[in-house]
Amino acid sequence: MIRELKETDMEQIMKIWLDTNIKAHHFIDSSYWLKHYVAVEKVLPQATVYVYDSNDRIQGFLGLNGDYIEGIFVDAEYQSKGIGRELLGYAKERHNKLLLNVYKRNERAAAFYLKEGFAVSTEQIEEETKERELTMVWKPLESENCTAYK
Repeated sequence: MIRELKETDMEQIMKIWLDTNIKAHHFIDSSYWLKHYVAVEKVLPQATVYVYDSNDRIQGFLGLNGDYIEGIFVDAEYQSKGIGRELLGYAKERHNKLLLNVYKRNERAAAFYLKEGFAVSTEQIEEETKERELTMVWKPLESENCTAYK
């Protein structure tokens, strides 16, 4: 089931956040994620966070800041089971537009977002990591048009 974040979720959420970032971004030294851990832990409760919870075990979550998706994170054990798609669908039902940034070298995530109806709007260098990142946008009408041509 998808629900909003509770204070008691933080330990599980942060473990998923760290593990997923290190695994998905193998091209960025893990010290980068460790360095940002405390800051993320502090600001995460201020965001809108949708949690995928099954039998009191958090399997994934999506963080939003307005219409901006800060990230979708799914525990490695539960990846490729549709959880990310469900979380994204939940956000799409509640927003008329969604934006996000994804590292270009994170090809799996970029392909997922394209498949889910996002379009690349810009490409730039992320200052801190010096990695190329894509800014992607989803709007319901654009998403429907993408699906219609598949």
